[in-house]
Amino acid sequence: MAKKGKRLLKSREGIDRLASYDVAEAVKMLKERSNAKFDETFEIAMNLGVDPRHADQQVRGVVSLPNGTGKTVRVAVFARGAKAEEALAAGADVVGAEDLAERIQGGTIDFDRAIATPDMMPIVGRLGRVLGPRGLMPNPRLGTVTNDVAQAIEAAKGGQVEFRVEKAGIIHAGVGKASFDDEALVGNIRAFYDAIVRAKPAGAKGNYVKRVSLSTTMGPGVRLDPSSIGDTVAA
Repeated sequence: MAKKGKRLLKSREGIDRLASYDVAEAVKMLKERSNAKFDETFEIAMNLGVDPRHADQQVRGVVSLPNGTGKTVRVAVFARGAKAEEALAAGADVVGAEDLAERIQGGTIDFDRAIATPDMMPIVGRLGRVLGPRGLMPNPRLGTVTNDVAQAIEAAKGGQVEFRVEKAGIIHAGVGKASFDDEALVGNIRAFYDAIVRAKPAGAKGNYVKRVSLSTTMGPGVRLDPSSIGDTVAA
């Protein structure tokens, strides 16, 4: 058996795959089993009682994790003139207009988040087939089409996470690193979970949060008890 397979089997020892764990206990268990040579990412996955094929069952939005993601986020900004200068001053990694669009069309996508001022949308709109499938298309509802580029850049680099339900009704995201302390990870998990509950769409019927699991990049996954994270129904 490959070394990687043996390590994963060993990391599963002591974990009941059918049990649902308290979130704090799950974080502790996974951290104890995190032995990769890099800082592993903690990932949450939520199975929701929605059918994303219907417009009234979409789940999409953004949430700011209180303790950051631990990830260095590269931000591209579509802007020109004073707004381009503002973006550079605020720490944007890539700034441009038509020139940036041409780079992207040519296959160079060296950023994790894209922001655009409203006047840039005619240019950005032509990139929908490239940016859309990658989840990089600026969207006013997500705060990434705005004239306040400095604030948007700060949010993107400071722990803001976008989420969008996939075809099978699953949402997943990174919620921190193994190097975080337990309280920071639990706080981020609760913030993400609460955001998903608040984003419950009007068309969702029956049990909304069906299953929640937590895993690390190279480690096993454990099922979480939703009641240990937060309310399962939006107030």
